[in-house]
Amino acid sequence: MARAFASNNKVIAECDICGFQYKLKELRNIFKKGKDTNIKACRECWGPDHPQNKLGELPVHDPQAIRNPRPDFAGRDSSRNIQWGWDPVGDAKNIYDLTINNLEATGAIGDVTVTTT
Repeated sequence: MARAFASNNKVIAECDICGFQYKLKELRNIFKKGKDTNIKACRECWGPDHPQNKLGELPVHDPQAIRNPRPDFAGRDSSRNIQWGWDPVGDAKNIYDLTINNLEATGAIGDVTVTTT
């Protein structure tokens, strides 16, 4: 019985990406979303199918809400004590009166010494 195709041991083909010539058996097919695109690429141009191309194929269960939550009443005041910092430190004009503001700016200047040898 005859073969359907000839042997590809010495066949020369072009890379569909860069256009350089290679042996046909050295070229690899490019896959997108797991499907063959029938584009032949050389070793330098070929890359595996990226995992982000498969988004949505697998079911993802990622719940965001908590069923029957219980708020923290004991530490509510301490968790809401936010220190706002602006103008230049704290709320100097106290326009918004959102929270108690006890921010204080502190600074210091040191000495610079130069030694020559």
